[in-house]
Amino acid sequence: MKTMTCQQVGGPCGLTLRGETADEVIKAQDAHLKDAVAGGDDTHQAALKDMQGRWKRPISGMKWYKNTKRDFAALAEG
Repeated sequence: MKTMTCQQVGGPCGLTLRGETADEVIKAQDAHLKDAVAGGDDTHQAALKDMQGRWKRPISGMKWYKNTKRDFAALAEG
């Protein structure tokens, strides 16, 4: 299991996200952003909008995805 922070995945805070794969961490980030915004946390609004719009721009979305997977792969287990 590896960990990344909300900030490492493009969000504004240091919440720790855990997963066996980069995709699990990305899904955890998506859920975290939705929960934070639903709870009235406006600081996460821009990151949620970016996450939701990422696949409307396939080239930049894929670049973000590949970079996130690379960053995850470079992390130590822990």
